[in-house]
Amino acid sequence: MTAFAAFGGMLFGYDTGTIAGVIQMGDWIRTFGEPDSSAPSGYSVSTSRESLVVSILSAGTFLGALSGAPSADILGRRISIMLACIVFCLGVSLQTGAGNLATFIVGRFFAGLGVGLVSTLIPMYQSECSPKWIRGAIVSCYQLAITVGLLLAAIINNATKDRPNHSAWQITISVQLIWAFILFVGMIWLPEARIPTPRWLIKKDRREAAVKSMSRLRSLPPDHPEVQREIEEIVAALNSERGMGQSSYVDCFRSTRNKIALRTATGIALQAWQQLTGVNFISYYGITFFTSAGIHNPFLINVATNIVNTGMTLPGIWAVDRFGRRALLLWGAVLMCVCEFLVAIIGVTISINNLAGQRALIGIVCIYVGTFAATWGPVAWVVTGEIFPLNVRAKGISLSAASNWLWNWALAFATPYLVNSGPGNAGLGVKVFFIWGSTCAGCIVFTYFCIPETKGLSLEQIDLLYQNSTPVTSTQYRRLLIAQDGTREDVEQVEEDKGGAAWEMRETRSDV
Repeated sequence: MTAFAAFGGMLFGYDTGTIAGVIQMGDWIRTFGEPDSSAPSGYSVSTSRESLVVSILSAGTFLGALSGAPSADILGRRISIMLACIVFCLGVSLQTGAGNLATFIVGRFFAGLGVGLVSTLIPMYQSECSPKWIRGAIVSCYQLAITVGLLLAAIINNATKDRPNHSAWQITISVQLIWAFILFVGMIWLPEARIPTPRWLIKKDRREAAVKSMSRLRSLPPDHPEVQREIEEIVAALNSERGMGQSSYVDCFRSTRNKIALRTATGIALQAWQQLTGVNFISYYGITFFTSAGIHNPFLINVATNIVNTGMTLPGIWAVDRFGRRALLLWGAVLMCVCEFLVAIIGVTISINNLAGQRALIGIVCIYVGTFAATWGPVAWVVTGEIFPLNVRAKGISLSAASNWLWNWALAFATPYLVNSGPGNAGLGVKVFFIWGSTCAGCIVFTYFCIPETKGLSLEQIDLLYQNSTPVTSTQYRRLLIAQDGTREDVEQVEEDKGGAAWEMRETRSDV
């Protein structure tokens, strides 16, 4: 059930990948561009127009991500996902039938609104329904669906790019309706999908329904000790949070023993750093970049990078619950940093006629994309989906997803001005990878000091982890929790020193 919910990532990935090819198609340029006698087709798209068309999606996703929290808490996770599909279809329909640029841009905005809702709701839904021992792999399937969407977009763009009429871009855009329809129908008809998440039911004071939901999700009888234990952990965590009063967005930034402000800052910053790795430069402007670098068949190269992106997400799904979140983020940032500086250095030292240099450039870009796909791509969504306590989970995840889309918009809007040549543009070209390499160095520092290791912990045990350890010392305390399967009543902090904290586990006296 939770793996199927990951299909929502197709909406995200395909829509992101589509625009990279659409803005390079001849008929689209003639339809929405401006007369330009110096251009081969007689038409061109200005930097400002290209920037607006690409980035307006992210403006919609930013608002959609913020809307995900109230929608999830009021309507529930599943109904909200279905609503997102309807909004998304409206946007796709407007783009497909657009006869002028204004309609196309409005369609992009509404499609973004639907994608933003999905980007908040899917990781939340998956995290709350998944068993803790495979939660990382389940949530990573969302990133896999994103990469599959990117790959399909690249393939369909390549297949339709030479059509002489509107069907060149209308086909590739309208295919998105299929993905939304599949997700919408699946959320209606899959028996398991009709079960609200246990944590949402507990929050609504529907304990009996929550027990039934947990029983179905775990395939265990309602009176099974494991089901009862998980329900008790959820109730205890929620009661503790409710003792602080009703939650609002302001509560996400309060400094409490539960370190909610730190968690919110971590989620927001993590999603920002994911965008600052520069990977969406390849997603949005990859074809434009390969063309300007003198590489032949840029559409095919775009397909190749997306094959790497999809293929390398699979070992990432396995590794997130094998090696942990913190290690993957840390070493992934190191390797991406090296690759991006190499791309920048090679790009500025070879000519566009240097075939060997171009091949090296393509190879390093593929290594970079593959590293992102196995580390920062899925793991950022896994961490975001699991670090927030129940009382502010919907709001915290929505703020994190909104951060992702805010930076996505900023980079999509600014990149043409940074890369393109001509008046009013920076003309950096391939030198923009010096910027991405520097931001990946920032990712390394951020991960070391701010990301705790949460592999194998329940969402309620993660509360204990934050209360009694720091990100740097979290690996040691995580082992303690797993060894004794600690609960909120089993653990107390006894002292702190400069290096972190020391802990002791009280004997569980259930037999007394």
